[in-house]
Amino acid sequence: MSDITIYHNPACGTSRNTLAMIRNSGAEPQVIEYLKTPPDRATLVRLIAAMGITPRELLRKKGTPYEALGLDSTTWTDAQLIDFMLQEPILINRPIVVTPLGTRLCRPSEAVLDLLPQPQQGAFTKEDGEAVIDAKGARIAKP
Repeated sequence: MSDITIYHNPACGTSRNTLAMIRNSGAEPQVIEYLKTPPDRATLVRLIAAMGITPRELLRKKGTPYEALGLDSTTWTDAQLIDFMLQEPILINRPIVVTPLGTRLCRPSEAVLDLLPQPQQGAFTKEDGEAVIDAKGARIAKP
């Protein structure tokens, strides 16, 4: 069993790139397609705490019922926001990666690099053509 877990949405390019970078480090993570298998309340609360963020910071707005549900209102409590995420898992931003080095919402996908126990094994280019890792497995500096 892998000691790396990714809460993944295969329809999301950032999530696909993050998963590919994990695999490029030589690891095969436990992949949880959270839209098919959403976390339970205890797991979601634990993930939020481990990331050191608030439930509001984990809410995804784009392509979700965020606006229709009025989730921009500050009257919602953390517990209520978690309830919404449990009822509508698409509201959970992704990908969330858990490794022995920490737990993080990996947006942008390069955020996963600091969580991986092993370095990248070779070059990596994102789906959009942006080079992230060179042939020696080193990060390419952004301008």
